[in-house]
Amino acid sequence: MAPLTSPTFRVAALAAFFLSGFAALLYQVVWQRMLVLFSGADVYASTLIVAAFMAGLGIGHLAGGVGADRLSRRNALIAFAVAELCIGVFSLGSRTLYYDVLYQSLGAHQIGTPLLSLVLFTSLLWPTFFMGVSLPLLARAVTPTLDRAAANVGTLYAVNTLGAAAGAMLATWWILPSVGLIGGLRVGAGLNLVCALAVLPFVAGTEGPQSAGVVDSGKVSPVTGVSGTLPFAVWAAIYALSGLMALSLEIVWFRLLGVMMKSSAFTFGTLLAIYLSGIGAGAYAGSFVAPRLRRPGLAFLALQTGVGLAAGLLLAVVIRSVDDVDWLRQYFGSYDPMNVREELDRFRQGGFPGGFLLMYVGLPALLILPSTFLMGFSFPVLQRVVQTDFSRLGRRIGFLMMANIAGSVIGTIVTGWVALDRLGTAGTMKGVAILSTVFALVATALILRGRARLAGVVVAAVLGAGVWRVLPDATGLWARLHGTTAARMIVGEDASGLSVFRLEPGRTEGKTTVFVNGVGQSTIPYGDIHTGLGMVPAFVHPAPRNVAIIGLGSGDTVYGVAGRQDIERITCIEIIAPQIEGLRRLGLRHPYGGVSGLLEDKRIQHVAGDGRIFLMHAGADFDIIEADALRPTSAYAGNLYSEEYFTLVRSRLRPRGLAATWLPTDRVHNAFVRVFPHVVSVAGILLGSNDPIPFDRDVIASRIADPRVREHYARAGINVEELMASYFVEPAIYSPEFDRKTLTDVNTDLFPRDEYDLSRPTR
Repeated sequence: MAPLTSPTFRVAALAAFFLSGFAALLYQVVWQRMLVLFSGADVYASTLIVAAFMAGLGIGHLAGGVGADRLSRRNALIAFAVAELCIGVFSLGSRTLYYDVLYQSLGAHQIGTPLLSLVLFTSLLWPTFFMGVSLPLLARAVTPTLDRAAANVGTLYAVNTLGAAAGAMLATWWILPSVGLIGGLRVGAGLNLVCALAVLPFVAGTEGPQSAGVVDSGKVSPVTGVSGTLPFAVWAAIYALSGLMALSLEIVWFRLLGVMMKSSAFTFGTLLAIYLSGIGAGAYAGSFVAPRLRRPGLAFLALQTGVGLAAGLLLAVVIRSVDDVDWLRQYFGSYDPMNVREELDRFRQGGFPGGFLLMYVGLPALLILPSTFLMGFSFPVLQRVVQTDFSRLGRRIGFLMMANIAGSVIGTIVTGWVALDRLGTAGTMKGVAILSTVFALVATALILRGRARLAGVVVAAVLGAGVWRVLPDATGLWARLHGTTAARMIVGEDASGLSVFRLEPGRTEGKTTVFVNGVGQSTIPYGDIHTGLGMVPAFVHPAPRNVAIIGLGSGDTVYGVAGRQDIERITCIEIIAPQIEGLRRLGLRHPYGGVSGLLEDKRIQHVAGDGRIFLMHAGADFDIIEADALRPTSAYAGNLYSEEYFTLVRSRLRPRGLAATWLPTDRVHNAFVRVFPHVVSVAGILLGSNDPIPFDRDVIASRIADPRVREHYARAGINVEELMASYFVEPAIYSPEFDRKTLTDVNTDLFPRDEYDLSRPTR
């Protein structure tokens, strides 16, 4: 059997750790999707999920580090294989825990933030703990001597991170579109099994020498000049600050690029893959350079200084270049996101999808890769600084990783819950750029001496001030990314998202386009499909009193519902909190009867949060429930188009209550009709009920003839007769006798097919 010092074992270990990283990111994508159903898709719940995931990793890193130092290389390898098997076994049962228990059994109960945090952390602790222990265990197994620690640990970290990048990319573009969430879990479990099987054959191999230069105490003489003047605890604290900066940058980049790319279900996974690729490539390069550095401590601090400064400078360059690149300027100002299916079809037919490659590869790579490369490069450099005692190899890896993750958790919460609310994206990016100069100041204060120290302070101050100055402010940033000027834009931003109202010039003077996170959602004045979507169920229902609408947008759908004067209460649930304040500011600046009528209507209550979670916690108390029109390819759109969502809506209806949805795809139609025993389909809108739906055009016309109704719509400039003629036409009716067994192609919570549909578009 090959010894643990053989090249064959090294290749097997690296391959196993690559697959381990692949599986870990596949799980993160799948589990986050499942947990969002339980906790919500708003920024606060999403932040808790990420923080809980990382907290488990941190505990695992620390425990794995302590354990690794107490194990022989052979036993550390066995422990690594066991950890991989534990992750795989858990993944096969995770659907039961996350979907059946948390969502279906506990989801209807309102849980406060402290308890929600505890539930998320506890539910994720088992798999993330074993993911965390894997790095120090495998590092112990593959590192025979202290002088190889930086290179070996850096290489392991690199291949694991590159595997994670591959997992994020392939999960997004291949695995989830092909087999859904449950299929993804099975793929991950198979990879964990392969990881264990790849290293177990080497357990019987000889371990080789423990280290070069081992003394009786079991320690190794440190390399002269490596650690500088700082103790290990200080380096760990500095690395925690590095984690805070890295996660803050990740959140800011994903907000910026989500707006630039006009986010779809493919955006997050693609950006995560690019982010991780930069870190992995940097760590791989750093693993070759780190052993040769004479002053690695100073190099580490210089690299960390460059992270935030590079991010700020590159963003400034991109924003200043927008007006010089016609395609970018036009796309940023356009209403619709890129049609990914059509772009891929063009590629299949031999065309060159230049716009797709620019938005999904070129622009993200330009903004993200340089800084993440520096992040990754710094990891093996830091190992070169702190690894001075072979007997503490694992503990120092584990403690450093735990410190970095602790900083990452703090960065996630501070940025997601505080900085974006108070500073916005532009201000947060400026703050990160300034934060990066702290590393330069640490270097000058604690490592440099004399004139070099003074020069370092001056350079850090000049660099920080320079980046602060060239970065755009919020209005300049968002104006350029929406193809307009600050004078013709109303912008609102907080942690929940970005809301922009763009006042159109020229022949469209008086028109306002509403963007949410960079994507066009609706327009003002009212009168299109959104008005019809609100009006149809409101006037079909015989006596509506209480209505719930998920999504505000321009307010068009809510205004359409409010035309029925019998309604006593309308609850509008909007996940992007600044939307309502944007409408108020628009009403003051650009008066329009529809908006002012919406804002003055005392029956309308506005709730900020996740609409599906709102319904989960509500009782069967609504006469009408509907979601505003949402593109089926938008991220998490499947949560409002799945068979299980429609089942939830059905359970929250009063007798004779109506559910309504826009009809964007056949799968939405099939899922809706499968759930409701009585369905009416009219002009791209579906109405469903537990009871027969009375669709009588004459009765509907008499309701609309009410002078108060006509006055309501006339105030918004809506011709109610034309609107009625468009939507109240001969309907298609599905009774309980309709054979629903034929409707098999549907969206489900665990397989949102429309979100990830990359099949050839129909011509």
